[in-house]
Amino acid sequence: MENLIIYATAYLLGSIPFGLILAKTFAKVNIQNQGSKSIGATNVLRVVKQSNPVLAKKLAIITIVLDFMKAALPLLILKFLNYDLNLLWSVAVLAVFGHCYSIYLFFEGGKGVATGAGAMMVLLPLEVMTAFIIWIIVGKIFKISSLASLLALLTFIISSFIFNYNMEVINTHAPIFIIAFIILYKHIPNIKRLIFKEECKVI
Repeated sequence: MENLIIYATAYLLGSIPFGLILAKTFAKVNIQNQGSKSIGATNVLRVVKQSNPVLAKKLAIITIVLDFMKAALPLLILKFLNYDLNLLWSVAVLAVFGHCYSIYLFFEGGKGVATGAGAMMVLLPLEVMTAFIIWIIVGKIFKISSLASLLALLTFIISSFIFNYNMEVINTHAPIFIIAFIILYKHIPNIKRLIFKEECKVI
């Protein structure tokens, strides 16, 4: 029963649509009806900057931090309390699933990148830092958020096999592949736009 409560809490916390809440509260716009209609930081920036560029950057940064922390903070607490690593990986998956399929938004949501990064920063920090470097480089060169995120995701998966081939305790990369699949699936519209060179740049 305790584990079920933890799993439910992880999903409910992951489901909180911080980007949507911040944009509605401070910019008076519904980002679900504009731009990519995603609830993530990129769409917050894209939509809000049409009316207030300065506010847009602030809200986007806050959104990234909150989406990151809603996975990282619960995992840090559970890790501090010495909960089993198998449970921590389940919490990580549920946090990302909650962000991408929020119960508060009738199972709509974001792309899961920041929340996934928050979870993995606790569990596989070296791999996240490696992926972050690629995200920064690709983002700076191409200025396409989805391309940077997808290449960072690929880098993360590859580096997980390099740095943690045996995956201590759980002995499987299955949770990583589940999270990667969720994020990749949510990026299918972006992938299509990338193929046809229609994806918008973030300037």
